[in-house]
Amino acid sequence: MLRDNARKRTIAPTATAAASALTLLLAVPAAAATPTPGAPTIGDPYYPTYGNGGYHVSHYDLRLRYQPKTDQLQGTATILASATQDLSRFDLDFSLDVSSVLVNGQQAAFTENPGAHKLQITPAASLPKGSDATVVVRYSGVPSKVTVNGINAWLRTPDGAVAADEPEAAWWWFPSNDHPLDKATYDVSVEVPKGLQVISNGVPTGQRDTATGTRYSWRQDRPQATYLATLAVGKFDITTGRTKDGVPVVNAYSTDLGANAAAARASVERSAEIIDWESKYFGKYPFDALGGYVPNVKTHYALETQTRPFYSPAQFASGSNASVVVHELAHQWFGDDVSLQRWQDIWLNEGFATYAQWLWSDYQGEGTPQQLADYVYAQHPASDPFWKVKPGDPGAAHQFDDAVYDRGGAAIQALRNTVGDKAFFRILKAWTTEHAYGNGDFAQFQGLAERISGKPLAQLFQTWLFTPERPAAPAAAKAGVRALAVTAQPKSWARIHAAYAR
Repeated sequence: MLRDNARKRTIAPTATAAASALTLLLAVPAAAATPTPGAPTIGDPYYPTYGNGGYHVSHYDLRLRYQPKTDQLQGTATILASATQDLSRFDLDFSLDVSSVLVNGQQAAFTENPGAHKLQITPAASLPKGSDATVVVRYSGVPSKVTVNGINAWLRTPDGAVAADEPEAAWWWFPSNDHPLDKATYDVSVEVPKGLQVISNGVPTGQRDTATGTRYSWRQDRPQATYLATLAVGKFDITTGRTKDGVPVVNAYSTDLGANAAAARASVERSAEIIDWESKYFGKYPFDALGGYVPNVKTHYALETQTRPFYSPAQFASGSNASVVVHELAHQWFGDDVSLQRWQDIWLNEGFATYAQWLWSDYQGEGTPQQLADYVYAQHPASDPFWKVKPGDPGAAHQFDDAVYDRGGAAIQALRNTVGDKAFFRILKAWTTEHAYGNGDFAQFQGLAERISGKPLAQLFQTWLFTPERPAAPAAAKAGVRALAVTAQPKSWARIHAAYAR
């Protein structure tokens, strides 16, 4: 709270006295609040050390140089931010070695605590609330040697490296305010040895030879959460195209995928088709770029890195899988365009991306959403620990459990059955429209669903999302809709589950 220290005085009722008092009041401004440090956390209960307070980032400009042989990364991050309080110091989330920090062109003092992924910065002059700041951080390090809380999100490949993980990935390659609540735009420019390429988010904005290699530049001009920023260095086979609406598509495949190469391409090359199909349900595609990439990594997960999802080659070891692509591209609306406000609300991301797969299954004639919801219910008896996980608040240790996806999808089918198709599909588009390029939480989603449907939905959501036990009955089908026999597995099931293998 700002405190006004200008004192009121009793003034004699004369013109001279009144004029003198007015002059005094105009000449002596109210004292500003004493600057204080920004909080070293954004306040997320699941990840209490992630993110920071006291400022908002609007843009990251990352100028990097990477040498795969030694895994040496050098960088200069220019961060445009604004103070949200009178700020004496602030933190960034980061784990590499910092050599210098400038704030508004002046050397700033800094303290590194890489084990806690924090870089504490004290500018030469405090930052008044509402003021803009330019922060320049110069750094270097070997990302593969950095482990924080048992995690290393920097994935080495035979010819390079990849940064792609959730809920954290930024610490290994750029300093940031690492939480989805603080979204920003990005320019990423990386120099690599000749013969290698760089993949990142958004659209490519340049490529030029240097004395020691080749520099590639990418731009993401829509707000993006830090964990959705991605970087891949290696040898890639790159394809290009456009969606029906003219959005440019860039896909990339490591040249050494071996037996998985054809299946990966047969899946990811359908991205434009899938986006055109999903747009009918979720609204206009929110970004000006599209694609996907498959590096030669040993992981088994995919990730909705904004505009250019990351896919593990293992997901295509059994053949092509367009369902995985459907899941990650649905996240471009649910998770990327509309990001969660706190990690507890992960269902708003994963439940709807899973439901997109269920809609695709229906479109392909391999099982309706109702049949898939019935199958989820039937394969987990009441004693199954599956039902102990609450999709609406799973806990940090369980936020990527199957229940968040499968029970989460069944909750959405229950919502559809309750409000009817017309209201249901209006809800989907309204959510992505009303919260475009921002954040949303569960309470806001429930409020929107109730407003559009005209029905109370608290008990429905409590049953399916927040009660740690099996609901008394499955998501009820509309009259006349024949449910799949409980012993039969929908044809799409295995491919759907491959999307969230970890």
